[in-house]
Amino acid sequence: METAQSQQQTAPGAFTAFARFVLCGGGVGVASSFAVAALASWLPWVVANALITVVSTLLATELHARFTFGAGGRATWRQHVQSAGSAAAAYAVTCVAMLVLQQLAAAPGVLLEQVVYLSASALAGVARFAVLRLVVFARNRSQAAATTRPVHATVAPAAASADPGVLCYAA
Repeated sequence: METAQSQQQTAPGAFTAFARFVLCGGGVGVASSFAVAALASWLPWVVANALITVVSTLLATELHARFTFGAGGRATWRQHVQSAGSAAAAYAVTCVAMLVLQQLAAAPGVLLEQVVYLSASALAGVARFAVLRLVVFARNRSQAAATTRPVHATVAPAAASADPGVLCYAA
């Protein structure tokens, strides 16, 4: 039987989890960009992007649950909803950054647009990592640790029992 201590050892540290987060999220992001382009040849781009965004968020959440944060299994519906909320917030951050850029520069160059977009994406990604690690998948680890915590029994002296031959156990 697995103890809480061995489960805590299998949960990755912050640096390892962040590296896995970048690998999983980045991998899904790159695959999504190709998938949107392919699907957009059959559907309007907005529809293709919406479908791929939903599928990629579901896939990334599963990867984060199983691999990135060591949650010990599939993501729950609650985790999917919370993850989708953090993805929507990250999307809003990048949109706001690009809108602000458009207000500040009448005709920003492609390089400036990329710097602003990638900077906003990086900031949103770090914030998303923190939310997923500290909120979305943290409860799962603490609940798992609480349910597998070993119970230590103590033996009361035989004199405390009505029958000296019976041992009393207290948890």
